[in-house]
Amino acid sequence: MTKQTDETQIRDMIEDWAAGLRARDAERVTRHGTEDMVQFSLAPPLVADESGPYGLEKWFASWKTDIGYEIRDLEIVAGDGVAFSHSLNHLSGVKESGDKPDLWFRHTLGFRKVEGEWKIVHAHESVPFTMDGSSKASIDLKP
Repeated sequence: MTKQTDETQIRDMIEDWAAGLRARDAERVTRHGTEDMVQFSLAPPLVADESGPYGLEKWFASWKTDIGYEIRDLEIVAGDGVAFSHSLNHLSGVKESGDKPDLWFRHTLGFRKVEGEWKIVHAHESVPFTMDGSSKASIDLKP
């Protein structure tokens, strides 16, 4: 397999994963991760403790509208059985609570080739915070 083929397979997998988020399809999202995937998501706690379809279904149910999810500036580096990607991602929509999230965040994924197929083993989402002493998340930034 060539480096270009691996990168294309990973890009296609990320696009299907994001399409699963937009469609609120927990099975479609989780099939791209390993059983022991570590996830540092935007929401507390420090390490996500509700991975898998149940946690996603609960999160999907908290949305009143479709989930807007855009991936921008996706870069992928693939090696021999291990790869990573980084991008700027946009999340938007209306929550059942009436909140209207509309934020860009940093997204890094780590991959491992498992039985010939690329799988997500690590996911990290983050937003910068102000360094003025308030430690306020900078969710108003745009690329």
